[in-house]
Amino acid sequence: MSNTPDTDNAVRAFVDGHRAAFLAELSEWLRIPSVSADPARAEDVRRGAQWLRDHLAATGFPVTEIWDTPGAPAVFAEWPSGDPDALTVLVYGHHDVQPADRADGWRTDPFEPVVEDGRLYARGAADDKGQVLFHTLGIRAHLAVTGRAAPAVNLKLLIEGEEESGSPHFPELVRAHADRLACDTVIVSDTGMWSEDTPTVCTGMRGLVECQIDLHGPGQDIHSGSFGGAVPNPATEAARLAAALHDDDRKVAIPGFYDGVVELTDRERELFAELPFDEAAWLRTAHSRATLGEAGYSTLERIWARPTAEVNGIGGGYQGPGGKTIVPSAAQLKLSFRLVAGQDVEKIQSAVRDWVAARIPAGIRHEITYWGATRPCLTPLDHPALQSVVRAMGRVFGQEVRFTREGGSGPAADLQDILGVPVLFLGISVPSDGWHAPNEKVELGLLMKGAETAAHLWADLAENGRN
Repeated sequence: MSNTPDTDNAVRAFVDGHRAAFLAELSEWLRIPSVSADPARAEDVRRGAQWLRDHLAATGFPVTEIWDTPGAPAVFAEWPSGDPDALTVLVYGHHDVQPADRADGWRTDPFEPVVEDGRLYARGAADDKGQVLFHTLGIRAHLAVTGRAAPAVNLKLLIEGEEESGSPHFPELVRAHADRLACDTVIVSDTGMWSEDTPTVCTGMRGLVECQIDLHGPGQDIHSGSFGGAVPNPATEAARLAAALHDDDRKVAIPGFYDGVVELTDRERELFAELPFDEAAWLRTAHSRATLGEAGYSTLERIWARPTAEVNGIGGGYQGPGGKTIVPSAAQLKLSFRLVAGQDVEKIQSAVRDWVAARIPAGIRHEITYWGATRPCLTPLDHPALQSVVRAMGRVFGQEVRFTREGGSGPAADLQDILGVPVLFLGISVPSDGWHAPNEKVELGLLMKGAETAAHLWADLAENGRN
């Protein structure tokens, strides 16, 4: 696809001309309450997968399949280029959504899409059904404008059904189908941009380790006057663990925690600093009154490129009204650790085990349960495929595309590790879209620009995407 104003206009005209039909199709999909976390919605999740499979087949993909897992099904599609030397690209997204109910604060039925003021409101509008589906409009525009019968790259899609439930079966799914998923690069469309006025490309996501520490002391709650101060108190020990998690500079105090961390380069820090970051506005979004974190780093650096440890919950003993003078028999501590490039999930889990064991006194029995582990991933700024994404977005938005990272976590690193290829991010959602919140929405203008970007991307990757 030539990089000319005529081509850009042709792509935009195609997307605009098919906008109404696309939104009708997306709305049909959004009406399916594919909530993977709710066992009662399991059939709806499967129905959503079947809808997508059928839609991809109607789009023109010659291969469309549902891949079952012990949990929710994934959807796989493939469209060979026909060119023997063509690059192979795998697009990742998810078709499941977060729970939603009018009682949560929705103004309208979360599974009955509503368009108001250029925005589409529905659960999944941005996360992630809208961002999955713009690829189908994008590929149709790509073919129409180029006159090709097949895309310029070998195009594959893997759209999973358990992302909102922690992707528990995703790594094994990728391993089991690694031959079918083999590719040169992965495009993740489950992310966003800085703002409507500042288009950005994400270059990395943090990993995640979550655990619960259960502490057991006396065989039952006992009288604090008769026994307190003379036997170990599991609630006290949970509080001591939480207090010891960070040092005075807010660095994580677990030995070995920072081993292997890939530090920010000076150029990356400069690029972060160029973004129009309004800390006061960010604090309002965070419903917080002040920033606080690891000394020596800006707020954006802390949430995008530094590992963290958070106390997600702490409990034990009596929680009712008034007092109850006991030494409780048990307490719990829930922790999460966000990881950055260079950190290893298994090593972090081992370091946490050793740290906890070294701090627990005799008389307290403890257990650590881990779940929800994902690895971090990072794409070098100079990677050719990343530059293809940047150029495609730049053509559509008509301005410089900047770089961000994502403070959250997802299964992208599983694709990177198992398939051995770089992971790139193409997302058009903005912070106001309200992922996981009541009244989730997507900006329709940005959704159409996502389709335009995808239309331009395949030809650019075919020409320039190899490392």
